[in-house]
Amino acid sequence: MPIPAPEADALAHSERLQALIREQIAQAGGAIPFSRFMELALYAPGLGYYSAGATKFGAAGDFVTAPELGSLFAECVAEAVAPVLRQLGAAAEFVEIGGGSGRFAEDAIKRLLAIDAMPARYAILEPSADLCERQRTHLQQCLSPAAFARVAWLDGPPQARWNGVLFANEVIDALPTPRFTLHGGEVFEEHVALDDDGGFIRADRPADALLAAAVRHVERQLDAPFADGYRSELLPQLPYWLQAVIGGLDRGALLFVDYGHPRRAYYRPQREDGTLRAFHRHQLVDDVLARPGLQDLTASVDFTALAEAGTGAGFDFAGYCTQASFLLGNGLPGLLAEHEGRASDEAGRYALRQQVKTLTLPDAMGERFQAMGFAREVAFDHAFLAGDLSDRL
Repeated sequence: MPIPAPEADALAHSERLQALIREQIAQAGGAIPFSRFMELALYAPGLGYYSAGATKFGAAGDFVTAPELGSLFAECVAEAVAPVLRQLGAAAEFVEIGGGSGRFAEDAIKRLLAIDAMPARYAILEPSADLCERQRTHLQQCLSPAAFARVAWLDGPPQARWNGVLFANEVIDALPTPRFTLHGGEVFEEHVALDDDGGFIRADRPADALLAAAVRHVERQLDAPFADGYRSELLPQLPYWLQAVIGGLDRGALLFVDYGHPRRAYYRPQREDGTLRAFHRHQLVDDVLARPGLQDLTASVDFTALAEAGTGAGFDFAGYCTQASFLLGNGLPGLLAEHEGRASDEAGRYALRQQVKTLTLPDAMGERFQAMGFAREVAFDHAFLAGDLSDRL
């Protein structure tokens, strides 16, 4: 199916962002790291894909996340973290990174209220002003005034000391990632430069010490060195990002759900051009440099790197499993039965079963997405008892 041509106003929007990127390339002497290009393409104020006003989530957007399918995903997450929130007491907080449309917050809050585990504050750390406003409007309409009063939006990670749960669904895949390659056995970093017509092209430059050391760290854990020409992504800044978003967390748990692989699978020789990809209107786009601001850019998560970052930040590793195992182990069968019992007709029950299939089947989200957790001075291992995959890390 051909990708629909953008409308004139969308193309004009992209042209403004392209002009900004060209200006940055000129100021940098002719090339910027791909990670900087990705940062501008996704997050440039008022222009980036996540910073501007177009619909991103659901059937009318460019991709569908688990919370957009229905309430079951968020309700299972609520069931998983409820014991942690109860351990922490009445002052516990829940921090969601990247609130999307607000649908996850709605369903999680309603479930936490239903099982008497609602934290003192539900905070959303959202970098997009447009999405913040959409989330606020949505939650004010669908929550009771008392529940909505517990919701807050953060301008940055919580700096005051806090106890609670930090949750991120499909966040790490959207972090601006460096890309590396090998030439003559040496590590190079992928940059973005301009061709003679002002178009964006790929250009490799010698990697700095941080990226080169990170590549060699990964390489030592593989069966063989990277071959010349091998190209992929690597997030040497992941430990620093994790430390930053945790903020002043003293006691609590971290939960991440995303698509990706353990390190050996991520960097297998056959995946010689990495996992970077672009999406527009639910279709894969071959050219990741095309039409910045109008398409999503994403790279899979190295879950071994995430495990290293979490334990390096002083947390205990709680577990790692597929999304299917996580949901099934945290109440999905019972929640499905509850919803089916309340459904008014067979069409409603069928929709619920289809939601479960998408969330759990291997060829849908069930195995492509994984969940990983960490804990500090609380018990969180219970959330990962089904299908633990930590031996693959």
